[in-house]
Amino acid sequence: MALKLENKVAWVSGANKGIGAGVARLFAAEGAKVAMIGRTPAEGEAIAQEIRQAGGEAFFFRCDVSEEADIKASIEETAKRYGTIDILINNAGMIDVKMLHEYTSEDWDFVMDVNVKSMFLSFKYAFPYLKEHEHSYVVNVGSISSFVGQDSTPVYTTSKGAALNLSKSIGLDYARYGIRCNCVCPGITDTPMLHTHMDAEADPQAHYKKRLTRVPINKPLFPEDVAKTCLFFSCEDSSGVTATSLIIDGGYLGCAEWDASKYE
Repeated sequence: MALKLENKVAWVSGANKGIGAGVARLFAAEGAKVAMIGRTPAEGEAIAQEIRQAGGEAFFFRCDVSEEADIKASIEETAKRYGTIDILINNAGMIDVKMLHEYTSEDWDFVMDVNVKSMFLSFKYAFPYLKEHEHSYVVNVGSISSFVGQDSTPVYTTSKGAALNLSKSIGLDYARYGIRCNCVCPGITDTPMLHTHMDAEADPQAHYKKRLTRVPINKPLFPEDVAKTCLFFSCEDSSGVTATSLIIDGGYLGCAEWDASKYE
């Protein structure tokens, strides 16, 4: 069976952990050369080495996606090593749990820089390479919070709503260049960022278990689940699909209320 991403080059932000690491592993297994972008070299280098030992191609590039110069350098290094970029995966993100009135302007700007502005900047600098190909792909990672609010995360939910609409704009404006852009919107996914959110609760484990009862499949997603959706949007399996989103949430947004525990 042919590999879905053979001879493709993928730039993946937030690839040192969670969903991004899942994307890097899957894309490399499907034949892509993967530029792993992240802030923590120890984690990123370990995953890149794991990929290479399994026969894939990957390198890690330390990058703070809140910094334009870092993003530009990461794109340039990817093109220098691999010749071009076919796939742009904007996965890097952060969450900050507090009430809106507690934010400073600097707090607001930092979350928005990481979660939204980085998507603009990565596309800006990758565009000269993306437009070289008959088909190229941009996948922005949103959230179920692209559609609904949640407790004490006002800037995060704002940023994820923006990521969804930015994806639509890119998909529409750049279709003429053969670039398709879509937004993947995960629900409760077992990642370090989720546990950062849960740790703000008095009893994180109890709160986590309670949240999962809202999910009809009664279990969390895992990074590899979301990675498969990113893969779908990063090849011609999704030919004709652009400027839209795909929710992967175990049914969470499909119901006004739900208690999966009663079916255990």
